[in-house]
Amino acid sequence: MGDVTSIMSCDRVAYLGPQGTFTEEALLKWDGLRYQEMVSFPTVEEAILAVEEGQADKAVVPIENSIEGSVNATLDSLAFEADLFIQGEMVRQVRHHLLAREPMPLSEVKRVISHPQAAAQCRRHMVELLPGVEVEAANSTSEAAMRVAESREAVAALGSGLAAELYGLTVLREGMEDHPENRTRFVLLGKEKAPPTGHDKTSLVCFIYQDRPGMLLQILQEFAYRYINLTKIESRPTKEVLGEYCFFIDCEGHEQDEVMASALKCLQCKLPQVKMLGSYPRWREEGEGA
Repeated sequence: MGDVTSIMSCDRVAYLGPQGTFTEEALLKWDGLRYQEMVSFPTVEEAILAVEEGQADKAVVPIENSIEGSVNATLDSLAFEADLFIQGEMVRQVRHHLLAREPMPLSEVKRVISHPQAAAQCRRHMVELLPGVEVEAANSTSEAAMRVAESREAVAALGSGLAAELYGLTVLREGMEDHPENRTRFVLLGKEKAPPTGHDKTSLVCFIYQDRPGMLLQILQEFAYRYINLTKIESRPTKEVLGEYCFFIDCEGHEQDEVMASALKCLQCKLPQVKMLGSYPRWREEGEGA
């Protein structure tokens, strides 16, 4: 609940596919979003580019995980490649299962195919249960499941229960994630900005002139002076010069709120570029008050 507060309609929604990904599960559960067609893309970058180029009206992609942190492909695409806005978010519990074509002892598994993020979220259990087993990268968990379904070798995949059903796979082991509260945050992207709801979050990227003492403090002061709560701050390389970074910031409030608008105006005076990634309804858990 809390991802969107009014019905949004569109023709086509892009998502990280193929069928059976956790992203598809999030899209299917997205309250308030109506669409004519779901279109899968093999990578996060391609799903985002589909909206940028008009092949789709919106996209749903993962942006953050409670174990492994940010999904860098999503952050980099939004910061450096696309001019899209986050229109909503959803947080879902993610359970990874070890999948194979047929039942077999774990000792017989010779290789595990997985998206790197999924493998990282299951690192400890992989070491304990499958010591020394090779991990082969895939673009998504459902692609991994599809490759296992097509293979005659003793291989397995880390994937969802939905992927197991879609590709006719056997669950060798449930709950491979290292932490039972493993959760992933997904975002809805589009070309239009979302209107304020009174329970919003703003995401932005701050680019600095150069790495010098006090630059981060100058950014943070604008939020601290106005008692704007930051929910996330992270640095990422600009990809232009070694050692040059930008800052991704999530904070409470909407860019149209008076106090937020004031902070953004001051940041724009201090910095060479402030890129808005969106102001959008903040996710609320079941039972959380307004």
